[in-house]
Amino acid sequence: MAKYLLAFLISMVPIIELRGGVPYAIGWGIDFFPALAICAIGNMLPVPFIYFFARKFLIWGAKQKYIGKFCDFCLQKGERGGRKLVKKAGRGGLFVALLLFVGIPLPGTGAWTGTLAASFLDMGFKSTVAAVTLGVLLAGCIMALASTGVFAFIGL
Repeated sequence: MAKYLLAFLISMVPIIELRGGVPYAIGWGIDFFPALAICAIGNMLPVPFIYFFARKFLIWGAKQKYIGKFCDFCLQKGERGGRKLVKKAGRGGLFVALLLFVGIPLPGTGAWTGTLAASFLDMGFKSTVAAVTLGVLLAGCIMALASTGVFAFIGL
């Protein structure tokens, strides 16, 4: 049970997200579908909080003495992510662009950054959650397939 909980918690952590949770789960012998489900739920749990509160917190925090630099960095990252999405897809293709942004498992392109970027773009909550969910599932499948292949290759 502990390995399931740890995979769930790893998937909630910014930057690591399900890109770290899925290989951990697969490496510890959790089957493909349970690993994907646990990590996807863990990765999606913070999304509503990020959408509704992160931007407000970062704007407030950017003015604070000790956390100002970090909050400003996060604001800049969210704004850059939003601009990239609009530049690549325009306003009409934003849903697909967000899905692919979250779904391609590269550092800094997960559910946290995607949701923050969508909130900066004033993308609707339902559209954001749907695109991020599909993106998380896509990234989870890619990571699970890559992990099972890697672990099979090295004999685990």
